[in-house]
Amino acid sequence: MLGRIANLFKAFLNVFIGSVERQNPEALLELERENLRKQIANFNQGLAAHAGLAERLMGQVRKLESDQKELRAKAGANLKAGNRQAAGQYALRLQTVERELEENRRQLESAETTYQNMLKARDVAVQSARAKMESLRGAIADMRMNSAMAEMQEMAAGMIGQIGGSGDTLNRLHEMVEEERTKAAGRARVARDSIDMTEVNLKESEQNALADQALADFAAREGLTLESAQPTQAAPRAMGSEGVAEKS
Repeated sequence: MLGRIANLFKAFLNVFIGSVERQNPEALLELERENLRKQIANFNQGLAAHAGLAERLMGQVRKLESDQKELRAKAGANLKAGNRQAAGQYALRLQTVERELEENRRQLESAETTYQNMLKARDVAVQSARAKMESLRGAIADMRMNSAMAEMQEMAAGMIGQIGGSGDTLNRLHEMVEEERTKAAGRARVARDSIDMTEVNLKESEQNALADQALADFAAREGLTLESAQPTQAAPRAMGSEGVAEKS
């Protein structure tokens, strides 16, 4: 039971960590970059230790080469001088030095080859890791840009939907206003056609007659002569016809 609970806790923790990593890929990339720096530093320490071994072997080779040269000279000098015993001791020591020199040279060559291989492997690994990180950085930037574009497009789509809804409301409002305006115009026309103008015209004629009578009375009291109303166009034609009749 405890094991199952522990597994469940680990599963929840992995889901939480995975969610955080998905939300912050830049932080994860920076963490990997820091890990790469630490790995390079550790690798360089091992490389430096190996380079120190190679340098130590190189120093031993130089010393043995010097000893070899010195022992060869001493053995030759004693042999020429007839001191065979001393020459033999120097020759014996020379053999030992030459064996050590040959062994150290092989070790130095192997150490140098290993150093160069390690150096090359480090450079290749670092270049590959940096190239991958740069690719990931570009991918993260592209992901962020695509995410922002998607959010903008979704926002635009939502705005378009909202604007469309407002347009439907405005269309309905326009239809209602047009309907009410048409109804009001119809009511006004019906009311206008229902007015009886006969009584209105009669009252207007009475008012005009009363005004003419009042004006005549005023002119009589004041001794003024009212000009007659201008004859209509038919009157001159009638008078002309009478004149022609008289002449005839």
